[in-house]
Amino acid sequence: MFSIKIKPVLTEKSLNQAKNGLYTFLVDFHLDKKVIKSLIEKTFAVHVKSIKTMNYRKAERKNNRGVTQTKKAFKKALVSLKDKEKIDIFEEKGK
Repeated sequence: MFSIKIKPVLTEKSLNQAKNGLYTFLVDFHLDKKVIKSLIEKTFAVHVKSIKTMNYRKAERKNNRGVTQTKKAFKKALVSLKDKEKIDIFEEKGK
């Protein structure tokens, strides 16, 4: 069996979206919305309202030495939760 990975994206843009209730995750490209929904609900104990996904293809580029480097394909999921639910990872500390 393969390991399923869900990784939160903690950038300035995603943290601003989290304030409005949209949480961003990087997931394996072979997962569908039903599996993503069940994994997020089990992992963070929340109720998912909707999911939007974006697929990114693998990319091949040459570096300054002429060696070809490949970037793996991945999927980004934007998750919105039901009212008054939050995921603590996306909360900013300080200020």
